[in-house]
Amino acid sequence: MTLYASTAQIKAALRIEDSVDDSLIAMAGSAASELIDGHCQRSFGTVSETRYYAAHDSYVLNIDDIAGTALTLKTSTLADQVYDVTWATKDYQLEPLNAVADGLTWPYTRIRAVDDYLFPTAYGEKTVQITAVFGFPSVPASVTQAAVIQASRIFKRLDSPLGIAGFGEMGAMRVSKGLDPDVAQLVQPYIRNRGVA
Repeated sequence: MTLYASTAQIKAALRIEDSVDDSLIAMAGSAASELIDGHCQRSFGTVSETRYYAAHDSYVLNIDDIAGTALTLKTSTLADQVYDVTWATKDYQLEPLNAVADGLTWPYTRIRAVDDYLFPTAYGEKTVQITAVFGFPSVPASVTQAAVIQASRIFKRLDSPLGIAGFGEMGAMRVSKGLDPDVAQLVQPYIRNRGVA
């Protein structure tokens, strides 16, 4: 799993200069990264591997995030799971078409059949094999900032083990639950509404 904020970045936000709590801070950074992945329904790290998909449409295939254009796409004839048809780059189109727009680089999330082949549909059986670098092309700055904020909050939560941050004129001040509101706002543009992949 990719960490979106380093221990050094989290310590800087917390104004911590010693290394006494480094393992707890690193754990908070890992937990924050996992929370962001779960909230956004995607990973901002990358991994090179082979994945399989069930095509529900002959022309468009929804896929996990792919970080670049280099991939190998193979199909199997009606779920015999022998991936013997290799597609050339002219046979498909990666989408969204403008993955680099407004200074942001987005991953590809769909493949459209455009030339010689169609995606074989076999009632939910895996008929497509893709080998690629999956994930986000690079970790966006707002995701790193969100991870720093959430990790700092998780680490400071150790100071309020019963969920009480202190007492004021109105009584106990409780720690709110869930994702920090600023974190939710920072990562909101990156939430992926998953269809069938």
